[in-house]
Amino acid sequence: METPATRRLSREDQPLVEICYNDAMNHLPPLIAIVGPTAVGKTAYGIKQALQRHGEIISADSRQVYCGMDIGTAKPTAIELAAVRHHLIDIVDPDAEFSLATYQELAFAAIADVTARGRTPFLVGGTGQYLAAVLEGWQIPRVPPQPKLRAALEEEAREYGATALHARLAQVDPQAATAIPAENVRRVIRALEVYTVTGTPISVQQTRQPPPYQITTIWLTRARTELYARIDARVDAMLAAGLIEEVRQLHERSYGWELPSMSSLGYIQFKPYFAGEATLAECIQRLKYDTHAFARRQESWFRRLSNVIQLAADSK
Repeated sequence: METPATRRLSREDQPLVEICYNDAMNHLPPLIAIVGPTAVGKTAYGIKQALQRHGEIISADSRQVYCGMDIGTAKPTAIELAAVRHHLIDIVDPDAEFSLATYQELAFAAIADVTARGRTPFLVGGTGQYLAAVLEGWQIPRVPPQPKLRAALEEEAREYGATALHARLAQVDPQAATAIPAENVRRVIRALEVYTVTGTPISVQQTRQPPPYQITTIWLTRARTELYARIDARVDAMLAAGLIEEVRQLHERSYGWELPSMSSLGYIQFKPYFAGEATLAECIQRLKYDTHAFARRQESWFRRLSNVIQLAADSK
């Protein structure tokens, strides 16, 4: 759906990145974001644009930050990493605490570093929260994790259900409850955690202050049937590359399924297989279906961003 803040650009139009250099009224340094659903082709397109513009890529992927999780997160290949300098990939272990606030801080530092060296920063990825936190300049509450409180809220969700926990959030922060789906228990718990510690709703604390850059956001799109076919083909390629062994090694290293890293797409779908509760074929099919659904959900984040240009991804 095209909104007032979104316009479409065809391949015959002026090269996209030129937009960031031709606005005589704006002397801010450019920041180019390349977003889109999983498997749409962001990595290849981002590298192509970065090579043309002496740029560097800042990853906006919430799972590529984890070391040892390469196949399931579709990290850039060694050749791609060598072609263009990448930031915020392989920076923490799978069991490390890594918050949205931490990502935002590191992303802003990387963007400032790239800009200071006279190069162009490209923010490339599909994690909606990460993208919005940077591009919209979210002021994120700096409330450290409260392990005991989180454990109690997790137990409450298990005992009474995610809907009950979400209803509790709606009582203290209706705005946050409207924005956070009940099934996203992790975000519901975080909102309750912030309110419990500070006494102020997280929605009140999350103001916005756009960063000092001339931002252009390129949203790569494909027809849904084509995208689903690409997703399925990528899952098959991941399996051929050793995804099951990667998941097995992580599991054997005692990285629990409850971790944000291991509960993510590409990993948690194989929990029933390792528990002997489902066949490998069933888990593979579940991964494909879940990835289709994830791609649909990603669109809601991209629609909310400002100065978005929709571009049909090259089908070659």
